[in-house]
Amino acid sequence: MKEVRVGICGLGTVGGGTFNVLTRNASLIAGRAGCNIRITRVATRTPRKDIDLGDIPFSTDVFDVVNDPDIDIVVELIGGYETAKELVLAAIKKGKHVVTANKALIAVHGNEIFEAAEEKGVIVAFEAGVAGGIPVIKAIREGMAANRIDWIAGIINGTGNYILTEMRAGREFAEVLKEAQDLGYAEADPTFDVEGIDAAHKLTILASTGFGVPLQFERAYTEGISEITPYDIAHAELLGYRIKHLGIARRRDNGIELRVHPTLVPRSHLIAQVDGVLNAILVDGDAVGQTLYYGPGAGAEATGSAVIADIVDVARSVMYQSGQRVPYLGFDPSAMDLLEVLPMEDIQSAYYLRIQALDRPGVLANVASILSEHGINIESIMQKESELKDGRIPVIILTHTVQERQINRAIEDLEALPDIEGRVVRIRAENFN
Repeated sequence: MKEVRVGICGLGTVGGGTFNVLTRNASLIAGRAGCNIRITRVATRTPRKDIDLGDIPFSTDVFDVVNDPDIDIVVELIGGYETAKELVLAAIKKGKHVVTANKALIAVHGNEIFEAAEEKGVIVAFEAGVAGGIPVIKAIREGMAANRIDWIAGIINGTGNYILTEMRAGREFAEVLKEAQDLGYAEADPTFDVEGIDAAHKLTILASTGFGVPLQFERAYTEGISEITPYDIAHAELLGYRIKHLGIARRRDNGIELRVHPTLVPRSHLIAQVDGVLNAILVDGDAVGQTLYYGPGAGAEATGSAVIADIVDVARSVMYQSGQRVPYLGFDPSAMDLLEVLPMEDIQSAYYLRIQALDRPGVLANVASILSEHGINIESIMQKESELKDGRIPVIILTHTVQERQINRAIEDLEALPDIEGRVVRIRAENFN
C-alpha cells in the first residue's frame, strides 16, 4: 500500500488519544482509507512518558511538523487561538492539509483559514471540534445534503450538562462545579464552559455548516448557568420541563438565531433525558424531519476517533487525487448566503419567570396586567402558600411564545413594581416545534 504521512502537533488529552487509536487500529484504518496512514513526526511542549513514540521523531517545537517536507497532513491539537492560527496558516501556505479539533480557532478565524486553504487547494477538516466523537458535522454536511436545515439545537458542552444534572438532586451550583473540577470535567477557570462560550464556538460551526452562512461567532448570544438554582430546576420539573444549557441555531426569513442559554425542555423529549457529560444534537431538515445525534462530547479516544475520521477523509483525497470531496462548511463559497444573525430581542420563545412578591392583595393582578399590556399570555402560574416566608412568596409563571423584546420590557416593568423584590428570574423554554 501507498502511504500518507501525518504529523501531530500537541500530545495532550486529544493528541494522546489520537496517537493511541491511530497506532492501535492501524491496519483497520488503512483498509478504510485505502492507504497506510503513518505518523512520521510528533511535536508537543510537554513529552508524555506514558506514550511510546518508538522511532518517531519528536520535538518541542510544533512548527517542526509544518516545516517537515515529507508530511502530507498536519494535525493541530494544541488548542488556543494565536499560535494555532499561525501554525495552521503556515501549514496551508506550504500546501499541507490540516486536521484540527480546535473549535475556538475555527469559530473565530475559520473564514480566513478556509479562504487561504481554498487558494492553495488544500483541505481543512474539523469534525472533532464539535461534540467530540459524535460525527455531527459529517451528518449535516454530507448525510443531510438534500435537506433545507431549519434549526439545530443541542447540549454541546458536557460540563454544563453535568452540573445541571447533579443539581436536580437539590445541590447548589457552586458545590457541583467544585465536584466537576475535582473530576476533571471543568477547568480551574470554568468560564468557557459555564458561561456558554465553548458551546457558542461549536454552535457557530454547526450553524455555518447547516445554513451555509459565514462563521459569525462574535454575533452569538451567550448566557451561562451560574444563576440557575435548585429551586428553578425543581419548579421546572413540576411544570413538566427540565432545564438544559442549549445551543440553538434557527433559520428565519430575515436572518438566523444564534444563541446559547439555559432552556426549559419538555421532560418527555429525548434531549431532556441526556444526562451527565454526554452531548446530544437535534437537527431538523425539511425532508428527513428531526434527527438526534448523541454520545460522548469529549474524551481522549472519543475525540481522537473524530480526528482520525478526518485524517482518513483527507488521505482518500490525497491518494485518489480527487480534490476536496465537499466544501469546508458544506457549501461552495459562491453559494454562501449572507444572512445576518438576528439580534437577541428578535428571537421568539416561551418563558419561565420566577418573581419574588410581597404577600399583598392585588399583586398577582398587577403582574398579570403588566404581562397583558406587553401582549404576553400566561400558560400557567404557580404560587404555594407553604413557601410564604417573611411576608414574601415566589410566583412562578410560564408564558406562551413571545418575542424577547416583549419579555424584556415586561420584566423591567415588573421589577419596578413596589410589591416585587429583587430581579425577575427568566429562563427560556424550547418545545422544538
